[in-house]
Amino acid sequence: MRPFAILAALLLASCSGQPDARNAEPAAPRSAASAPERQTAALPRAGIPDTSVFARPSTRILVPARPIECVPYAREVSGIDIRGDAWTWWRTAKGRYRTGQVPAVGSVLALKRTKHLRGGHLAVVTAILNNREVLVDQANWLNQGQIHISTPVRDVSANNDWSAVRVWYIPGDTYGTRTYAAHGFIYSESAAASR
Repeated sequence: MRPFAILAALLLASCSGQPDARNAEPAAPRSAASAPERQTAALPRAGIPDTSVFARPSTRILVPARPIECVPYAREVSGIDIRGDAWTWWRTAKGRYRTGQVPAVGSVLALKRTKHLRGGHLAVVTAILNNREVLVDQANWLNQGQIHISTPVRDVSANNDWSAVRVWYIPGDTYGTRTYAAHGFIYSESAAASR
């Protein structure tokens, strides 16, 4: 495990993957199940085995000791060693990591930069629910550097190629109404091996 000092430096790193807060999903009253938790331990790790899940998992929001952006979180959890803003990862991964349109546990879902998602976004796949839904762990999604655990993401593309997705909105306990353009998946060594 990396020394705590390196982890602290990661937490302070910048990511342009923060969605535009003005376009956030409408806030809903928080239930006890969706209230953010305080987290002071190490970041949660990807690696939940592929499995068919028949019931919606327990989603939750963790509040780290310091806010964290999507890039250092995805890098730390997935082991994919790419630097730069979230929107640059897809291009940077070419020739260094395998990429594709099929989700795999441990892979990083790369969302495109758009007018509503100005810096792009990264999320780490933690489980495959079915051919159209996965669970991801992600940081700084419509919040101030918090970590979303077991967040469902649904492929809504016409060709089932994960080029358009909708993301579960934890405080509202439903899928968000906005559709996000996606590049696809960047595979870590372990994710590539499991495919």
